[in-house]
Amino acid sequence: MRRLLILTILCVAIFSISGYGQEKKFTIYEDKNSPSNHFMPSGWMGDYGDLKFNDQATDEYASGATSIKIGYTAKKSQGQGWTGIYWQSAQNNWGDKDTGFDLSDFNKLVFKAKGVKGNEVISLVKVGGITKTTNGDMVAYPDSTNVEYGPVRLTNDWQEYSINLMGKDLSYINGGFCIIFNADHVDEEQIIYIDDIYYTLDEKLKKEETLLNLPFYVYADANSLDNHFIPSGWMPATASNDLKMNVNWENYPFSGSSCIRIEYKNNSGTRWAGIYWQQPANNWGTVPNAGYNLQNATKLTFWARGEKGAEVINEFKMGGISSGEYIDSDSVGIGPVQLTKDWKKYEIDLRGRDLSYVIGGFCWATNIDVNDPEGIVFYLDEINYE
Repeated sequence: MRRLLILTILCVAIFSISGYGQEKKFTIYEDKNSPSNHFMPSGWMGDYGDLKFNDQATDEYASGATSIKIGYTAKKSQGQGWTGIYWQSAQNNWGDKDTGFDLSDFNKLVFKAKGVKGNEVISLVKVGGITKTTNGDMVAYPDSTNVEYGPVRLTNDWQEYSINLMGKDLSYINGGFCIIFNADHVDEEQIIYIDDIYYTLDEKLKKEETLLNLPFYVYADANSLDNHFIPSGWMPATASNDLKMNVNWENYPFSGSSCIRIEYKNNSGTRWAGIYWQQPANNWGTVPNAGYNLQNATKLTFWARGEKGAEVINEFKMGGISSGEYIDSDSVGIGPVQLTKDWKKYEIDLRGRDLSYVIGGFCWATNIDVNDPEGIVFYLDEINYE
């Protein structure tokens, strides 16, 4: 009996030692059909027709036998200019099913990724963020946090990336993992691989201090990873009939390889139009924890010119999105501005403004009554906070 007791104690000790130091994991993707997997890649968004998805690719993998292979054509099949996939706690769960996980025991998300050629871009990686319907109403079972990471420029070798979740409320996670691609970051069709996606507990991890580096660009060049905010807020509802925008116009930029070309014609009869650069796309104040803290910026500068000269923009501004629950903390602008045919620098004074939460990073608006009845063409470049 004593010998059996000693043997039992030894077995327990060996088991404890062998398990000691093992990484604590909550897996999203290990291999296709792995019993360890959680969440489903069912939440396709934006230009979903631009995506090719294979979650059992065998031509490349970081470990195991399979990986996730994603192709993105950037053809804007649904006219959005971006696309993404949410890994959700239940099939197509946009917050209407109570299937989220309590991941409070973890503080970091890890994944591995590579591109076929190198230089491919994942514009954004997210944890959580499923909180509102497309109409702006709160969902029945919202994610308890919204954490964003990126953009990420990949190499043609497997690299490990991680998102610091220290101090975040992970008590209810439905959107376990999300990747977003922006057409502005892609020159041609790109193919990437992702593998080994999981939550873990890192005992040495410290809470990240978010530091803002200036200049903070709204637009530097078409494919620049320094760009922030997305020109998704076309106004009014008829704006798609009246506006054409090319963010990769290579003829006579102020600096770099490209500038933004905007053509405005009053085809709809609405007589006015404008565009907001938003964080994230299409955020009219409905997305929590999305704004940038730009408190140490003192001015917003940009360069602009008209195709002919004498084009009038009624207002250039930042901030001012005020209709939702999570609105801009302030708003300030200049205008009206009459453009010249040559590039000219403009400045919006931000001193004394509350820039603690900015989702509307840049905006312009004009109307046909102060312009040529046949319409106008104008250009923007080097939009940044300083």
